[in-house]
Amino acid sequence: MARTRKLFAALTRRGPHQVLRGDLAFAGLPGTVYTPASGFNLPGVAFGHDWLTSVDRYEKTLQHLASWGIVAAAPNTERGPAPSVLNLAFDLGTTLDIITGVRLGPGKISVHPTKLGVAGHGFGGSAAVFAAAGMSGAGKTAPKAVAALFPSVTKPAAQQPAAALKIPGLVLSSPDDPQSLRTDAQDLAEAWPGAVLHIVRKGKSAGLAEKRHFTRVLGVPGSDRRTQKTVRALLTGFLLFHLTGDKAYQEFADPEVVLPNTEKPDPAAEPVTPEDRIVALLK
Repeated sequence: MARTRKLFAALTRRGPHQVLRGDLAFAGLPGTVYTPASGFNLPGVAFGHDWLTSVDRYEKTLQHLASWGIVAAAPNTERGPAPSVLNLAFDLGTTLDIITGVRLGPGKISVHPTKLGVAGHGFGGSAAVFAAAGMSGAGKTAPKAVAALFPSVTKPAAQQPAAALKIPGLVLSSPDDPQSLRTDAQDLAEAWPGAVLHIVRKGKSAGLAEKRHFTRVLGVPGSDRRTQKTVRALLTGFLLFHLTGDKAYQEFADPEVVLPNTEKPDPAAEPVTPEDRIVALLK
């Protein structure tokens, strides 16, 4: 565990690679892509944004992944007040098609078609689950890993496709998620046979998005650096293990390991009722 703590501390900081930024619009899809400065057959991940949130608010997180050798691309679609989780899921699949189908940067960067992952925050976390399920059932190469970071409640709900997934998953939750009407991280993790659940200690479910945002006037908490630092380490370690096979990061994918700044659900805790969630909302 001492080695894992050391790796975790390293993963909270930028990695060794210089990072380049590109535009997905060259392939007809609004969005951005961040890559290491060079490298062939790299791992790649498509990242989904939260409700009413631009991908620009994940700039440092995407840069962080790229600095550790992972091509990270994010479609900037479905940003209206009533977005479709299925449409965003489709766009995440298209994003993976783009980054695997063309040479990136100055022609010195490519993504291996079997080293793919899907991830997302909030609304985008649920979309990532649908994307993985859609790719698995459409005859395409299924992603090797999926990460739902503080996933939001969506219609349709992500629990049904998650229950059928045979892909390893990372689900992150905040301590107050069980009382929230907005998120269902722990319910999603319970429905997903291959999911690893971590509760981010002192984490804020909306805190991964960077910079200030107008949704704060709606009562949605803003950017939180503590949350960002922990989530980036957990996500990067999880992806490095599953997408590259680097066994140094194996404990980041172990459901029994309690990683730094995280905790596991209390098995003795009373189930939270819908009434409890409404009361928590009114406090």
